[in-house]
Amino acid sequence: MSGFCGWAGSGLDHTASQQALECMAREIGSSAGTQGRSILRETAAAVASSGLYPASLHEEDGILSLLLGTPHWADSTLAGIAESASPAAALTAAYRRQGRDFLPLLHGPFSLAILDRDSALLAIDRMGIHTLSWAQRQGMLIFSTQMRATSAHPLVNREIDPQAIYNYFYFHHIPSPGTIYRDVEKLMPAQYLSFRNGRIEKDFYWSLPFNDQDSTPFETHARRFRQLLNESTASTSRGGQLGAFLSGGTDSSTICGVLSEGSKEAVESYSIGYSAEEFDEMDYARIAARRFHCNPHEYYLKPDDVMSAIPVITGYYDEPFGNDSAVPVYVCAKQAADDGIGIMLAGDGGDEVFGGNVRYARQKIFDIYGKVPAIFRKGMIEPLLFHIPGGERLPLLRKAMSYIRQANIPLPERMESYNFLYRQPLEEAFEPGFLEQVDTSTPDALLREVYFRTASADPINRMMHLDLKFTLADNDLRKVSGMCEAAGVEVRYPLLDDRLVEFSGELPPDYKVRGQQLRWFFKQALRDFLPREIIDKSKHGFGLPFGEWSLSHQPLRELVNDSLGKFAERGILRQSYILELQRQHKEIHPTYFGKMVWVILMLEQWLQAHDS
Repeated sequence: MSGFCGWAGSGLDHTASQQALECMAREIGSSAGTQGRSILRETAAAVASSGLYPASLHEEDGILSLLLGTPHWADSTLAGIAESASPAAALTAAYRRQGRDFLPLLHGPFSLAILDRDSALLAIDRMGIHTLSWAQRQGMLIFSTQMRATSAHPLVNREIDPQAIYNYFYFHHIPSPGTIYRDVEKLMPAQYLSFRNGRIEKDFYWSLPFNDQDSTPFETHARRFRQLLNESTASTSRGGQLGAFLSGGTDSSTICGVLSEGSKEAVESYSIGYSAEEFDEMDYARIAARRFHCNPHEYYLKPDDVMSAIPVITGYYDEPFGNDSAVPVYVCAKQAADDGIGIMLAGDGGDEVFGGNVRYARQKIFDIYGKVPAIFRKGMIEPLLFHIPGGERLPLLRKAMSYIRQANIPLPERMESYNFLYRQPLEEAFEPGFLEQVDTSTPDALLREVYFRTASADPINRMMHLDLKFTLADNDLRKVSGMCEAAGVEVRYPLLDDRLVEFSGELPPDYKVRGQQLRWFFKQALRDFLPREIIDKSKHGFGLPFGEWSLSHQPLRELVNDSLGKFAERGILRQSYILELQRQHKEIHPTYFGKMVWVILMLEQWLQAHDS
């Protein structure tokens, strides 16, 4: 495991500081051992690196700089210091020259901390590839790249936050800035935290610039896109034995194709398949592998793999994580690691950067109703439609009423209209005592903050900006980065190169979602490159047939029943709700209701694994 930890602000004597730092360092050092430590009067820090993600520490004139990751500098002098001395030494030089204003000069994935006597600066990269957690206790700022290290400090309370549990059920993960613990928070993508004189200031050092209007010819954009795509893939493919995820989707196929073009050897591609046909995309992965002359490695996932992966997932993550596709990612990465692969390229980010999520097109349909003059909507259509006797029993009218109800929900809340917690009265799902401890409006407030912070007034750009944070940084990157590290391989994301992401902001919204066509520009620009079958295929996803397997596979079924039974005793969900969910999972729709069964299962398993 790699990372750093420490604190700023005096509050412990030297002996207590040594003991506290030892507790924290043990959580980041793992089997690799702690490679650097420093304890000064007002600060303490430790850094450890397993080799997957480089970490460094530099101490100079009372300033401690810590860096995790492989960023590069948009400044030749600082780049030279990073190469000749160390990456952390370049941080110190940048900080001494510009204070926190140096942050926009740093590109690529990183977490950093700079300790200047009793003050500190924390930050993470623009896309949130890396993470950083922190806590303020007794005038001290305590932090680490591993939340388990932050919470290991003796002043930090590991009390579970009921609000985090509620947010987990809403999002199936715990989005930043919250964490599972009351005392601990996480930085958001491109966010910094400044600590001085016991006071904290947080802001964003970068935001994605969007261009709502653009007259640049398509051909000009397409040439620039292909150039940036080639450069980002080349820059992320250096330094070790290389492989690539290949799901058969647009993004992974593109990465394999570009990688193949620039390599003299066949690309080692890794794909996961399922015997359940509705989940399987292996045929598309094979099409891409043949087109780009890959050396394909295929594995068909089995229920026993899920059983083996569950303790890995719950043991690795610092907080509950309910995305079931963590299982195929881990198994795929483990296959690569067993073959000697040290670096995997992943295609994550393409949907959020170039407009590929299905709900972007769906929301455009709802927006049509909003353009009808209010006098007709509220004065004629809705009074007439909703007062037809027996209308709910007529399929066409029932569908029309559902459409209008959803269209009347404003964005971004409308995007969550299919959320389990939207479709279930909360009083029927949660115990009253639990609901008294949480603010059920918090998830919507989190969504609105990011949606309206977008540097664009266009709904498409705002939805994409929302997904960059909640779908990508809080979910998909945690999933892929975490499971790759657990498997022992480093993962890199060519489509999240800073230049490529900023280029996507230059594209007008119509280039991202044209009518009901998702990723219009991306697909048009690569139409002569990607196989036609992959360009034209409908969006699939990287799901897991857990719902079906947990009914048919006895060990998995027993684990589910045992875990849900134990969770029912925790006073969070009503036992009647859990029993009804299990009935619906078994009798009505195994896949749909199996999602919530998995979410509860993984929460209970995490709580057990972490003695909570």
